[in-house]
This record gives sequence, structure tokens and C-alpha cells, in this order.
Amino acid sequence: MSVTEITVAGPNDGPYGVAVAGGEVWTTLVHTGRLATASGRVFDLEAPMSRPSVVVAGPDDAVWFTRSGDHRVGRLGYDGTLSAIDVAGSPYGLCVGPDGALWCTLMDADAIARVTVDGSVTTYPIGVAGAFPAMITSFAGDLWFTLNQANAIGRMTLEGVVTTYPLPTESAGPVGICAGADAIWFVEILAGQAGRITAEGKIEEFPLPVDSKPHAVAPVAGGGCWITLWATGALVRLDASGNIVEEHALGKDSEPHGLALGLDGSVWVALENGALAQKA
Repeated sequence: MSVTEITVAGPNDGPYGVAVAGGEVWTTLVHTGRLATASGRVFDLEAPMSRPSVVVAGPDDAVWFTRSGDHRVGRLGYDGTLSAIDVAGSPYGLCVGPDGALWCTLMDADAIARVTVDGSVTTYPIGVAGAFPAMITSFAGDLWFTLNQANAIGRMTLEGVVTTYPLPTESAGPVGICAGADAIWFVEILAGQAGRITAEGKIEEFPLPVDSKPHAVAPVAGGGCWITLWATGALVRLDASGNIVEEHALGKDSEPHGLALGLDGSVWVALENGALAQKA
């Protein structure tokens, strides 16, 4: 299947996160404080140092996104209305929880924040100093997140009770995470591996191409996942057993980061060279 690219920004603007929502494909321009769509719309946050990062489809006809540069969580309605909520601690990873609220990791605070659509913020410490929580997802009624510097996967109940699961590989540097059909997939950017953890805490690890620096991960229906390989400029698909069954080159210096799945089964990837890649 072919991969096509749509230029949405300049080569230094840095498309980073990507989400499919409201009939559009949205991406954050992390280096210039803007959001853009595959259809050509651009939204200026009027905060060039805000570093919009992870973006998700919200529960309220909007996309929500983290602004790690100015400690806020932003909202962009499908009608173009912009707003933001103060959330101290450098919010980064973001997901919609099983309770319908937005949940985000706070990199500098070693905490997880719950943000409601009406602007209420509650912060829960994870209890691990210097853990650098990164991406977050919802699975089995709880929140699951990578602890990049603590070399572990974290799990938090809606009441804020945390369990951590150390990774078998030392200094693996987990970053991306997503909920699959029956388990959670994650990637280890420093170890060059993918991982899978069940609701019972069983962890498996799978090798990826050497020095590929996997970054983001998204589930495949029926098992397996898609993974962006930041250092080698590629997109790979793993089957349910962790075997690489597809690989697509995205070009030299493309620097793929976030990825998202379309309702039609297509895969969208944010490329830091200024484009969105689509694998039909």
C-alpha cells in the first residue's frame, strides 16, 4: 500500500502530534505554537513558545492538546474556537479517560492531572521522583503511562492509586503507549524495542531495527500495532506476536513522531520535516 505526504508547514515548524477528529486530520506544530490540518487550515495560538505537543479527539466536538512550554492544556473546537486551561508541571502526554475527562502526564511534577471540559483540574502524584512521565492511555478502566526515566510502566486508578511495573531491559527509555484489543503496547526509545503489557502486569519485549529510536505507537484492529521509527525515518507494523510484518520508508530526515488511525483504516504520521504522511 502506498504512502503519500501532505505539506502542512515549513521544515522548521515541527509537526509533532496528530489526531483524526471531526472530519479533519490535526497536527501540532511544536516549534511555532500553532495547529494545522491536512486540509490546509492553520490556527495560531499566539504563544510561539507554548510547544503544543500531543493532540487527541476530545469528548466535546473539539481537539485537546498539551502545551508543555507554557504549562497549559489547550482546546480547539471544530468551529475554530480556541481556549486553554492552566496545568502546572509541563503537561505532555494526553488521553481521554474512561470517565470522559482529559488526563495528562506532568513531566516536571512526576504527576498525572485530570482536566474536565469545564476547566476543573485535579493533580495526582505518581510517587516516583524523577520519573518523567511521558505518554498516557486508557485501558481496563485505568490510566496507563510510560515512566521514561524510571524505566517502568505506570498504572493509575481514577482515584489516584498508582502501581508501577519495572521493565525487564535496563535504561530502556519508554515513551509511546497505546491501548490494544487485549493488552497495552509501548515503545522503548533507548533500547530500540517494542513492549506489551497485560492488565495483569505481564511484560514482553520485541526487538526493532537497530538504532531506530521508536517513538509513537498505535493499535491495529485484531492485535498488533503501528510504530514510528524516529531515527531511521520509517513506519512499521507488528503483528500480535511482536513480529515486524510491514515497513514503510518515510524519507531521510523525515523524523516521524506522532501517529493516528483514520476511520477508513489509514495511518497518519506527523513528520517533523513539515508534512503529514498517510498510508492508505
